[in-house]
Amino acid sequence: MALAYIFAALLGLAVGSFLNVVILRLPQGQSIAYPASHCPTCKHPLKWWHNIPVLSWLLLGGKCAFCKTSISIQYPLIELTTALIFVLVAYKQGITPYALATALSFTMLLALSIIDLRFKAVPDSLNLLASFFALFHSAAILHNITAGLLFAGGFSMLRFVVSYYVSKKEELHLKKQLTQAPWLADFYPKYVMIEAMGEGDIMVAFTMGAILGAKLALVAVFIAALLALPASIAMRIAKNDKELPFIPFLAAGLFIAYLWSDSLGAIVDAYHL
Repeated sequence: MALAYIFAALLGLAVGSFLNVVILRLPQGQSIAYPASHCPTCKHPLKWWHNIPVLSWLLLGGKCAFCKTSISIQYPLIELTTALIFVLVAYKQGITPYALATALSFTMLLALSIIDLRFKAVPDSLNLLASFFALFHSAAILHNITAGLLFAGGFSMLRFVVSYYVSKKEELHLKKQLTQAPWLADFYPKYVMIEAMGEGDIMVAFTMGAILGAKLALVAVFIAALLALPASIAMRIAKNDKELPFIPFLAAGLFIAYLWSDSLGAIVDAYHL
């Protein structure tokens, strides 16, 4: 069994190494296949021994072998995180094709999360891959499709309701301002439409439903909201007007609910939720 986990970890490290390329190049519209791996600073092609996950970064002291520019710690962290995902999924589901599909789905969500945090972008290609792999999370593929569609539909409705509420609240605020300064009417929009959540969140919701089922997916969203709350409060205190990306929290909530799905499922059933 120990060999199985070692294999899962090594496979995760290899996937994580490739994931770094995807995270760096995809948001910039670059090919993930060509050119070959190279230093982003001096553009010098890397040798194969420069691409050994984690080990190369450690042996090089976190610097390029050619120009000595510092290499971001993101590279080994992504590789180690992906390896951890593969090991935990293997522990949860065993060494099976379904476990591989689950691990790859979480890996795509990891890439989405980092890209969302760094570039404020949500590539549909990665989101669709996460959803596709989620369908093969178990042998009950038809059930996974149904649960995914059900939860994505519910999330779409939630997005509409929250967006409507936020928009109306902002509209009332603007009207109050206009009563005090009516000459500014030409500078204010007649209709306010604020999107509270992005379309990418709905696709992630499909993945959540496909892996967890609708009930536990709701628990995962609750966990995601709890995780996002401190970050949201911190941004308000810092008076940071930037939008808080929600996909990283959805992905984290999904993974936590997945790992403890048996316990959480028992609690949900006990309270007839």
